[in-house]
Amino acid sequence: MWTSVIGRTGRAWADLGSYRDGDVRRFQRTALPVLLAGQRQVASLTASYLEQLYRDIDARAGRVNLDFDTVTGRALRDVDPEDVYRRPFVDVWTALSNDDPLDVAVDRGAHRLETLAKTDLQLARTHTVREVGDDMPRFTYTVRELQGEYDCALCMIASTQRYRKRDLTPIHPGCDCLVKLVTADEDPGQVIDEDKLERIHDLVEEALGKSDRGGRAVDYRKIIVANDHGEIGPVLGFRGQRFTGPDDINLPT
Repeated sequence: MWTSVIGRTGRAWADLGSYRDGDVRRFQRTALPVLLAGQRQVASLTASYLEQLYRDIDARAGRVNLDFDTVTGRALRDVDPEDVYRRPFVDVWTALSNDDPLDVAVDRGAHRLETLAKTDLQLARTHTVREVGDDMPRFTYTVRELQGEYDCALCMIASTQRYRKRDLTPIHPGCDCLVKLVTADEDPGQVIDEDKLERIHDLVEEALGKSDRGGRAVDYRKIIVANDHGEIGPVLGFRGQRFTGPDDINLPT
């Protein structure tokens, strides 16, 4: 399903032929319905999965009533999707203003579009987990479940941690990890998979030539932290990264 959504929006972008201001609305008329339908499908499948999971634990559990308006579209970023999906065009115009060739500029816009679309699909999943989890009091925390042939180091380390169910699981743009709800009688602590975390430390040592469990020679706190992105919530990143917020914009007085 993700492949279909990304493929259809990518083709809509490539078929534009020109990327002037007047083409923005033409693209949005084609792409936004596809994106919204994909988000709704992700939300529906996630809710069904969680409903069945909860029913396996408690046979008396009722059906999940999900309001799609709270987990798709504008609700994902609290920004109008038309504004979000104008950004690929801005990337094209910026590149052209820097004297980049047209094909390079269009490719940059296409990359921005794909990142936005993937992120919104993942946000539909994590928002659904939050909404459904609120109605399932026995679930106490969430974990990240890796999928695909390759996973970035950020996701691998995060998959060894537990997160509070009321918080969105941290993601990075384009992340496709699954979110799994877990029920337990007590808090297992932040690290839930010591073995996996140890293997990741070993890989760090293999890649960097050094490792230090005390965090001095290699400061593991800098490998992964949760930053707060103004639109999409917690985002996995490296310590020192910072996202622009309202306070960073100088408005005329």
